Amino acid sequence: MRLTDCHNFHDFRRLAKRRLPGPIFNYIDGGADDEVTLRRNSEAFESVDLVPHVLRGTPEVDLSTTIMGQKLALPFYCSPTALQRLFHHQGERAVAAAAAKYGTMFGVSSLGTVSLEELRKTHDTPQVYQFYFHKDRGLNRAMMQRAKEAGVEVMMLTVDSMTGGNRERDKRTGFSIPFKLTLGGMAQFAMKPAWGINYVTHEKFALPQLDEHVDMGGGTMSIGRYFTEMLDPTMNWDDLAEMVVEWGGKFCLKGIIHPEDAIRAAEVGCDAVILSNHGGRQLDGSVAPFDALGDIVDRVGDRLDVIMDSGVQRGTHIVKALAMGAKAVAAGQAGVERMLGLLKDEVERDMRLMGAARVSDLDRSMLRVRTR
Repeated sequence: MRLTDCHNFHDFRRLAKRRLPGPIFNYIDGGADDEVTLRRNSEAFESVDLVPHVLRGTPEVDLSTTIMGQKLALPFYCSPTALQRLFHHQGERAVAAAAAKYGTMFGVSSLGTVSLEELRKTHDTPQVYQFYFHKDRGLNRAMMQRAKEAGVEVMMLTVDSMTGGNRERDKRTGFSIPFKLTLGGMAQFAMKPAWGINYVTHEKFALPQLDEHVDMGGGTMSIGRYFTEMLDPTMNWDDLAEMVVEWGGKFCLKGIIHPEDAIRAAEVGCDAVILSNHGGRQLDGSVAPFDALGDIVDRVGDRLDVIMDSGVQRGTHIVKALAMGAKAVAAGQAGVERMLGLLKDEVERDMRLMGAARVSDLDRSMLRVRTR
């Protein structure tokens, strides 16, 4: 299967499964516990039908939108994802280049494998820096200051991952950083030697946002221990309010799902919230972001930019989220040019079929919620 054979998200998933060793693929693909939430995130879109208008004369479709003060050519962007150079040696460089080509925003994770400074210098498209709240308050301040100096426009704090989720696929293979593979996991790497050759023939794996603070490569710290030992589960709304003031720019809170938390985010000065359950990778059984979207938009949509991620696999998913009131959608799939191009074509085609010439034309009158 070749890249040109990929025509949608599902094709890309099949291609990744063929090319990546099992432990790497399952890390990307898996969720927590029984993966109920992982499945529900996408299924939630099936409970809402599109109700298109006709005869509206939409020869041109404008996909542009503005979120957190950033003008985007597309109503979706590339969400920050950890450890990207494990999946392909270009990692965040490929995502940033694709986002720049299509004029949309991209995110860099604090667990990213390319430095935010390099990406900021290479591309002038809007950039988000996503990080976690550490017990070491000095580290939090240092990371924000570094992002300021790099010229990052938006700070994004993830709050649904103060401890790692129970990802049983990873436990079965022994996936971690550094690797601590089981015999079964090692056998799966042996079956995909091309990945290993690619890995050792390119630059050494690193986590440049954290390398000064955490020794991942020497075996003294793993990703799992990073979440359980360095992150601060006692963080509260006062801590967030201090960070918003200290950053002094556009601030986004990622991992909101409860409407009351969205209200609190607005009260402490956040500019946006991202409705997310971390793709079903944290708390299994949590509500799907799309199911929570309408209520939260009704409560804080006039005070915050409401964005959502998790479960987005089709252009119609994006259209439904926009019609429900989301300002934009985080596309969590591989941020390569072909995938972004396919999603762009899907959204443009779907909006034309909906009789919507621009994103602002989409509203809830074009949706019908099925009774369950």
